[in-house]
Amino acid sequence: MIQNMPFNEFFTEYGEANLYEIEEVVGKGSYGVVAAAVDTHTGEKVAIKKIDSVFEHVSEATRILREIKLLRLLKHPDIVEIKHIMLPSCRREFKDIYVVFELMETDLHHVLKTNDDLTPGHHQFFLYQLLRALKYIHSANVFHRDLKPKNILANADCKLKICDFGLARASFGDAPSAVFWTDYVATRWYRAPELCGSFFSRYTPAIDIWSIGCIFAEILTGKPLFPGKNVVHQLDLITELLGSPSSECLSRIRNEKARRYLSSMKKKAPVPLSQKFPNVDPLALRLLERLIAFDPKDRPSAEEALADPYFYGLVNVEEEPSTQPISKFEFEFERRNLAKDDIRELIYREILEYHPQMLQEYLRGVDQTHFMYPSGVDQFKQQFVQLEGHSGKVERAPMRRRYASLPRERVYAPIDEDTEQNTNSISQTVVAISRPCLLSPSKLPDMKGLEASNTSVKEMQNGRRKTCCSARCLLRSSSISASTCVGVDSRDYKRA
Repeated sequence: MIQNMPFNEFFTEYGEANLYEIEEVVGKGSYGVVAAAVDTHTGEKVAIKKIDSVFEHVSEATRILREIKLLRLLKHPDIVEIKHIMLPSCRREFKDIYVVFELMETDLHHVLKTNDDLTPGHHQFFLYQLLRALKYIHSANVFHRDLKPKNILANADCKLKICDFGLARASFGDAPSAVFWTDYVATRWYRAPELCGSFFSRYTPAIDIWSIGCIFAEILTGKPLFPGKNVVHQLDLITELLGSPSSECLSRIRNEKARRYLSSMKKKAPVPLSQKFPNVDPLALRLLERLIAFDPKDRPSAEEALADPYFYGLVNVEEEPSTQPISKFEFEFERRNLAKDDIRELIYREILEYHPQMLQEYLRGVDQTHFMYPSGVDQFKQQFVQLEGHSGKVERAPMRRRYASLPRERVYAPIDEDTEQNTNSISQTVVAISRPCLLSPSKLPDMKGLEASNTSVKEMQNGRRKTCCSARCLLRSSSISASTCVGVDSRDYKRA
C-alpha cells in the first residue's frame, strides 16, 4: 500500500501534523470551530477554521467552494488571506475541511461595540480601507453582497480586512440575471433599498456601496443606521431619512408591485445629515450622503468615492490597485446542477492549489485515493474534538509516531528528546506584547507599503502612539471567522 502511494503525497500530508501548534478556541458556530494556532516553522500566529460535515447540503458545500476559490483569486492587503488548506486524508471520502487563515484579533462589530471614543482619524482610515478593498473586488467583477461589521476583521493597529465571501458572486456579461440574483443577499440592516423591494431585475456594484455607507454611518455614531425589524420597516426607516424616491427613480423600477408600493407611501422630505449627525465632519457627511443615495445610479463607484475630498492627504492611487476580471471558467460550476461527489471533487481540486507538487500529479492523472498513514488532519481532528468540548486552552494531542526517520527537508520542526524544552524554543519565537488598545490614525500621510507588511499605525506616525484613555480595548469577538497578528500572544486577548 505504501508502494502505491506517491512519495511526495505521503510526506506532504505526514509533515503537516507537525506544522501547527493549536493554542485556544477563538470562535464557535454552526460550521464548527476556529482555533488560534502557531506555525511552528515560522512562529506566525494563524487561525485554523474547521468546517465540518461540509457535504451534508450541496448548497452549503457550493458556498464553501465559492468562498475558498474567491479568496485564492482575490489577493489584496484589505481582504483576508487563506494561507493554507489541510490536505484531506481521503480524496473521495473526506467530510471536514481545515482552512488556515491569517489571524486577526477581532471584528469591526466588536470594535464599534466596545469603543465609544473613536476619532475622526479612525473614521477616515476605516472607510479608506473598506473602499480600497471594494475597488479591487469590483474591478474583478465580483460583488460581495453581504458586507456588514461582523464580516470585517480588525486589529488593534486599525487594520481592517473584509472576509466571508460565501454570498459573493462573480458577474459575467452572459449570466442570466434571474438566476444570478435569486438567492438571499445581505443582512437586512445593510441591504440596499433595491434589494429590499426587488426594484430592479439587474443589480450593480452599487449594492455594496450602500452597505459600506451604512457601515460608515455606524462607524461615525456607534449605532446601526437602519435597524429594520422587517423589509417594510427597513424601507420606512430609509425613506424617513432620505425622503421619498423621486418620480424619475420610480419610473425606472420594473417590478410593478414594488413601484406601486413606493408610490403609495406617504411623501417624506429628506432629513439633512447634519441634523441627524451633529458634530460630525461635514466632508464625512457629504460623502456618506453619496454612498447611501436611494437611487443606485446616484451612488459613486468605490474608485470615485476614494477621490472624494474627504480623503485629501490620505489617498495614494498607487496603493489602490485594481485587477483583471475573474474568468467565467473559474465559476463554471455555478451553471450546473452538481451532485455531492461533484462538489467534493471540485473542493479537493481547490485544496490542491495549496499543495503544488500534488496538484501536478493530479493534473497528470496520478490516482491519490487512499491514505493509510496518520495525517496532519487526523492530528487536528483529535485536538478539535477537545476544543469543541472545552473552551480555552488545549493540550496538543500526542503524535502517533516520531518523525526522526523522515527525510530532513520534509520535517517542519526539529524533534528534541526533551519535549518541554522544544515547546519553549517554539514559544520564544512569539513575542508577547501588552494588551492592545486601539491606536489613533490621526496622521496618515503615506500609505505606501501597508500591504507589504503588518506595519502599525504607530509606525506610520513616526513613532507617535495615541494612549488609550480607557480600559476598553480591541478584544477578540466570538464571531471572528479567521484572518495577521504575527508575534502577538493570543493569551493576551482573552475576554475581559
